[in-house]
Amino acid sequence: MPETTDGGEALLEAIRELDIDYIISSPGSDWAPVWEALARQKANETKGPTYINCWHETLAVAMAMGYTQATGRMQAVLLHAGVGLLQGSLGIQTATQGEVPMLILSGEAVSYGEDPDLDPGRQWITGLSVVGGPDRWAAPITKWSSHVTSHHTLYETVLRAGEMSQRVPKGPTYVDVPLEVMLQDWTPSEGPGAPHGAPRVYPDPEGLAAASELLRRSKNPVIVSESGGRDPVSFNYIQELADLLAAPVVETGTPVFANFPKDNPLHMGWDSGPFLAESDLFLLIGAKVPWYPPSTRPTSAKVVAIDESPYKGYMVYQTLGADVSLEGDMATTLGLLLDQLKPEGGLDDGAIAQRRTRWESEHRARQDKAVLDAQKARSASPIDPVWLCAALSEVMPDNAVYVEETITHRPAILKHVRWNRAGSYYHPPTGGLGVGLGTALGVKLADPERPVVCLMGDGSFNYNPVTQALGAAREHDLPLLIVVFNNGRYASMRRNHLTFYPGGVAANNNDFYGVNIPGPRYAELCTAFGGYGDTVETPERLPAALAEGLEAVRNGQTAIIDVALGA
Repeated sequence: MPETTDGGEALLEAIRELDIDYIISSPGSDWAPVWEALARQKANETKGPTYINCWHETLAVAMAMGYTQATGRMQAVLLHAGVGLLQGSLGIQTATQGEVPMLILSGEAVSYGEDPDLDPGRQWITGLSVVGGPDRWAAPITKWSSHVTSHHTLYETVLRAGEMSQRVPKGPTYVDVPLEVMLQDWTPSEGPGAPHGAPRVYPDPEGLAAASELLRRSKNPVIVSESGGRDPVSFNYIQELADLLAAPVVETGTPVFANFPKDNPLHMGWDSGPFLAESDLFLLIGAKVPWYPPSTRPTSAKVVAIDESPYKGYMVYQTLGADVSLEGDMATTLGLLLDQLKPEGGLDDGAIAQRRTRWESEHRARQDKAVLDAQKARSASPIDPVWLCAALSEVMPDNAVYVEETITHRPAILKHVRWNRAGSYYHPPTGGLGVGLGTALGVKLADPERPVVCLMGDGSFNYNPVTQALGAAREHDLPLLIVVFNNGRYASMRRNHLTFYPGGVAANNNDFYGVNIPGPRYAELCTAFGGYGDTVETPERLPAALAEGLEAVRNGQTAIIDVALGA
């Protein structure tokens, strides 16, 4: 006969059944039953998830997101009540837009002291409860949200939420779990465990055949990707497909992963615009915004879209103009497409050879210009962002992972920081700032042997829960190298102002609002956590400073290198 425990054990058992590695949490007073279940798990040496303590809700969510992006494995996040859910909402919204599966749980109390056998605390009636339930708050920013009303349904509800999270379109699901439910007795079922995970979705065979025929007939195809490199298999398939067709690969202006090796001679940058006039086929691989503005989409070329879910329900406006949509697992679809193209032949070898020669020459020209730009920037004072990016490429090892959260300096980073491996670059898939450090910690947790380099604008850095991230890095032995691109301002604010009022009063008087950032000595923030910090103000010191920061990380310290850049 199974042992009778309580709802805390029911919740933990559901998380075990979902094969989750970590419970990542910024907790509150509502989770005592789960803490007891975790203590029981440890005392009984039961296999189950590891608890990761964070000091901030957004950090917890972003850390789970980074881990899942790096591994493909869904994780669980425990937050405090309604206010904790609000604090973590930026990270949850980011995970929704990135289609990252995640199980979000927050607590509640519903008896408000009126139960003579249970006093949850005055705080629940005075400030923590939400009229209608916190799942109302979660609904707009998650794939699915609900609440548990009985200990009899707790286990199955949590299990179901985890299973739903992993199904296409993937995304975070939310469950509100009252304390009163978790304190009730629970006896596990003696039946077999419920299945978990999601089936691999295959594309429509007719669409696959149509896409392969379009590719065979194309005279000038181009591949456009934003998130096609989500996993190493699809990353490698994109290279194989590009090589087979001698098709240039463009990563859109908002890539969220490393999708194609930058040193590959078919890599053609980050702007699909120059290809609109002459290309007769666009193969979109995980590209939700392949051209901007949307009205500039090709009018005569064919468009083939490959994605798990090409049409994004969370987007208010989207224009793909696809002639063929292959909806299914991207790696599986790319593999099937290659299988159809290889044996059937029909490819024009002469045309492919001509394309290859052309694009290899274009790639060399781009590379030569990038080298020349870096040489010109090398001695500029104040430090030129291009030189900072080039110095990173000189100093960092080939297996470095970059987590980037910048705005103004992003074009320079994409062009001049080298990465060529799958899983070497991550960018938060939303316009919200404040999840970069948490994402970097999650990536480091997933792959502790690789150096993780977090590239942050000073404005982006200040949106992050900095002290909490530094504390988590020390507590869980996850040292990061944080490089602050510090221009002392929100440069995008100034740029946008000048776009709309180029000859305005603010421009004429150099009187801009919401622009300047009188930030702290960023390098000193690390010292309170036993880390390493350095401020770099001259270009000649840059390589050595980056190397010293990298060495500190190898010795187990988080390092902040604050680089003073020109405006």
